[in-house]
Amino acid sequence: MKRMRDLFQPKKITLDNGKEIQPPRSVAPFILIGLALALWGAATITGFDFNALMRRGNQFFIILKDMLSPDWSIIDQIIPPLVETIKMSILGSIIGSLLAFPVAILSSSNINKSKCSLWIMRFILSIVRTIPTLIIALFATYVFVLGTFAGTVAISIFTFGIVVKMLYEKIETIDMGPFEAMEAVGATKLEAFQSAITPQILPNYFSMCLYTLEINVRAATILGYVGAGGIGLLLKEKLGWRQYDQVGMILLLLFVTIIVIENISRYIRERLG
Repeated sequence: MKRMRDLFQPKKITLDNGKEIQPPRSVAPFILIGLALALWGAATITGFDFNALMRRGNQFFIILKDMLSPDWSIIDQIIPPLVETIKMSILGSIIGSLLAFPVAILSSSNINKSKCSLWIMRFILSIVRTIPTLIIALFATYVFVLGTFAGTVAISIFTFGIVVKMLYEKIETIDMGPFEAMEAVGATKLEAFQSAITPQILPNYFSMCLYTLEINVRAATILGYVGAGGIGLLLKEKLGWRQYDQVGMILLLLFVTIIVIENISRYIRERLG
C-alpha cells in the first residue's frame, strides 16, 4: 500500500540546506490505468476473444508457412493480371492528376477570392475524399462494366481527390509577390499564374503525382474483389480455394513490383527536387 502511495505521491527531497521539495505527481500511473480501461472497453465492445486468439492463433503461422513456399508454376497466370493492375494504376493516376491541376487552382483561397465558390469546391472535394476507393470501384462496376475500366475510373477519382487537396494547400503557401506584380503591370490572372506560380509548384505537383501512383498500385490490388479487374480477382480466387502457396507467389510478385515502382518514383522525385 505504501509503495502504491509513493508511486502516486513521490517522497519529498531534502536539499543540503535542509529545505524540502515536493516533486510533482507522476501522470504515468493514470495514463497506464486509462490505457488498460480503454483496452478492456474496446475488447468488450468489439467482442474480442483472447481465448480464441490463444486457441486458433497457431493457424496464422500454418498459413504463413504455406505462403512462404510459393508455387512458381503459376507465374504465367499471374503476369497478365499484374500487368493489367500496373496499367490501370498508371492510367488512373495520369487522368486523376491532370484533372486535379485546374481544380486545385480554383480551390486555392489566394487565387479564388469568391468565398461561396471556394466553399462549394472544397465541400465537393471533401465528399470525394471521404468515399473509399473500393466503394468507388463498386459503383463504377454498376455504372459501366466489370473489368479494368471500372478500376481505372475508381483510381482516377481517388487520385483526383488526393492531388487536389495536396496541391491547393501548396499553392496557398507560395510567395504571391511575383503574381501580384504581374497583375499590376497588366497581365491577366492566367498569364500571371503561368509565369509566376506554375514554376513554384510544378516540381511539387509531379512529386505528388508520383506519390499517388505508389499508393494506387497497392490500392488496385484489391479492386478485383468487386469486379474491377487486375490481380485482385486472381488473389480472391486463390484465397477462396485456400491455395496459400499460390497466394504467396502472387504476393511475392506484387511485392517486387511495388519495390521497383517505389524506387523509380523516389529517383524521379529526387531529380525533381
